[in-house]
Amino acid sequence: MVQEFKSLLEQFKKVSIVTHKNPDADTIGTALGLYEILKNEKKEVEVCNAVGILPNYLDFLPHFAKIKRQIDFDKSLIISCDSGSIDLLGFDLSSRVIVNIDHHKSNTNYGTLNIVNEKCASASQVAYEFLKNDFTITKNTATCFYVAMVTDTQNFTTLNVTNRLFNVTSELLSRGVNIAEVNRNLTQRKSLSSLRILSSTLDTLEFYEDAQIASLVATQESFKRTGATVVDTVGIIDYGIALATVKIAIFIMELEQSLKVSMRSNFADVSELAVHFGGGGHRLASGFNIDKMDIKELLNNINKEIKKRGLLDEL
Repeated sequence: MVQEFKSLLEQFKKVSIVTHKNPDADTIGTALGLYEILKNEKKEVEVCNAVGILPNYLDFLPHFAKIKRQIDFDKSLIISCDSGSIDLLGFDLSSRVIVNIDHHKSNTNYGTLNIVNEKCASASQVAYEFLKNDFTITKNTATCFYVAMVTDTQNFTTLNVTNRLFNVTSELLSRGVNIAEVNRNLTQRKSLSSLRILSSTLDTLEFYEDAQIASLVATQESFKRTGATVVDTVGIIDYGIALATVKIAIFIMELEQSLKVSMRSNFADVSELAVHFGGGGHRLASGFNIDKMDIKELLNNINKEIKKRGLLDEL
């Protein structure tokens, strides 16, 4: 498969690396790490995000300032990072040659070349393991890939953390990653608006099924009142799943034209639940977007589906 990737690179002078909408550290870190690799291969490279609202706490990553909102290259190889389906990228990529790099179980294999490994903890781990023997992994690339891994595993606490992942981590750190700088940027750069939206959202906490299910809601009104953006909500759902009795946590964000739903669990497979509502993701961390509807009705529908599937019985 590496030879197939190399063959595609030989066919294109330009490469457009595309991150998914509402970007997180995995899609950004993987993309920026790939940017460094491909620039060293003398390619013309751009990194694109359709929405353009980026998590500013990642601005310490090499090449972060180069991310832009549009694809400027007409004829380029597309490399997608950490996106389970093509619609999550937000660009019209019909008739384009796509290399799909991802780790989601629900990936639809939409690429011309699909480099998808659900056993990996992050898209950056997929990219690193795929490329490390044939391409130069610099300190910059290692830093980007490491940040993607440490965030997507919630500081190495998720169930997909393995000996293999720690071996990869060790290899990346050996390239000179500055752990102190990474930790400071990931833990000590909270915005005031993120604390305000957290406080507002915690006030909406509700329980179902004898407090085995918890829901949290961030409304458009709360976003306007707190001055927060979508990126300020990162980590809010963790407060729901951290509660002793809670087995499944649901976080709903009201966007301008849709609702964004995130789900977390301790052991139950919520990925199939997300697929049922048109989304996808990981076994214990999944989500979906849906057209605007009554939030209480949506929560009722999700809870009914949880009960129908016996997800609480798995725990």
